[in-house]
Amino acid sequence: MYYYPPVEYIEPLFRPPSEGNSLILQVTNGCSWNHCTFCDMYTAEQKKFRPKAADAVLAEIVACGEQLDAVRRVFLADGDAMALSFRRLKAILEAIRTHMPSVTRVSAYCLPRNLRKKTVAELAELRELGLSLLYVGAESGDDVVLEKIAKGETWQSTLDALLKIKAAGIKSSVMIINGMGGRQYSHQHALNSASLVNAAQPEYVATLVLFFRGQGEQRVREGFGGEFQLLSQPELFAEMETFIGATELERSIFRSDHISNSLVLKGVLGKDKSRMLQQIQAAIVGQAPLRNIHISSL
Repeated sequence: MYYYPPVEYIEPLFRPPSEGNSLILQVTNGCSWNHCTFCDMYTAEQKKFRPKAADAVLAEIVACGEQLDAVRRVFLADGDAMALSFRRLKAILEAIRTHMPSVTRVSAYCLPRNLRKKTVAELAELRELGLSLLYVGAESGDDVVLEKIAKGETWQSTLDALLKIKAAGIKSSVMIINGMGGRQYSHQHALNSASLVNAAQPEYVATLVLFFRGQGEQRVREGFGGEFQLLSQPELFAEMETFIGATELERSIFRSDHISNSLVLKGVLGKDKSRMLQQIQAAIVGQAPLRNIHISSL
């Protein structure tokens, strides 16, 4: 039997697939940026961004420590817990360490913009208190695409954040969206996204395929001046081949196994680069096993 943790959530609640077994602490509600045209995660009225009251977060951490056994991993939700001040984050991590001493990893989503006022020394202190992994949704490394989707970031601003994370000793997981540039910008999206991860050398790289729920497709088309064209499945594979082929990663764990990915790819870049390219090439000619994707289930 599953027992819900003593935490008050404002639904819907989102977390990375790899945090499925983690305790989710909702220290903020919604996303501090929330302008990305493709994203419908935080568009509901109740998901307007606001930090949860500090005393409420502390009370939930104390309750989790008293009621839950041997919590190993904690994910700080919602869209960007790193929007909180260094002082607030430090207090949360200190409370987790005090009341849940079995925790070995604390992670969170992270917008690059919310690290600009945090120093490497501050991030390193958060790392010493247990913050060991940040998920950075780069989406694309191409400045044209980033502008059209209203990401509020550039290739350089994303790289600056990733290098700051690395300098602090925190691991990063970078997400790229396959198909984010549409047909017109597919090639440069793939090449510049590879350039971004090459420069950052993150510990983890992942991709998912662009899909829409709600009004996302309309907003994306408007951002591209009405000219956005979704990639066909063969075109998605070709874009992935360009992206993987252009990577020069030393030991980044790569995953393309989100439910939106019909072709599942797993390995370490670069030692598994040739094998993954062969898998993609087999998919292009119809000789690789694929998953049936139903957008309604995403």
